[in-house]
Amino acid sequence: MLPLLVYINMKHIPLDIYDDMPHSMKKYISNYGWHFNKKAYEYASSKMFKYDSNHHKETIEAYTKDYVDDLLRRYDVKLDNKTMYDYVFVATMCKADYFGNSIPNEEYLAKYIKDVIDDADASDETTFRRWIATMIGNGEPIDWSEIC
Repeated sequence: MLPLLVYINMKHIPLDIYDDMPHSMKKYISNYGWHFNKKAYEYASSKMFKYDSNHHKETIEAYTKDYVDDLLRRYDVKLDNKTMYDYVFVATMCKADYFGNSIPNEEYLAKYIKDVIDDADASDETTFRRWIATMIGNGEPIDWSEIC
């Protein structure tokens, strides 16, 4: 671990410089594992945004589970690791970060969801762990009590 002084010049102070896991995080993980429940998905997706053509932050409307299920059906995409709201998070994250650019349409969105969720060399916990790592790296706290 780097000394705290090194972090002062960084954009954000990563949260992993602390040693203890919050009690409410332990409670969440003991109840849901390393997966998104509905509240965690809504919390995470509420923080998503993209930049418009003028490089201004633009909030996005999160996908619903029903919408993503319908999307997957329309393109005959079947997920092997369809756990709780993980795949819905992946869809909304893709909408915020890639949709309309490297993911040009909904068919490719459905395939992207499959690629991420059923990644052969990744555990089924990877999506949630990546989100936590992103929040930590950005120095943004997670209100675990809100999503338990």
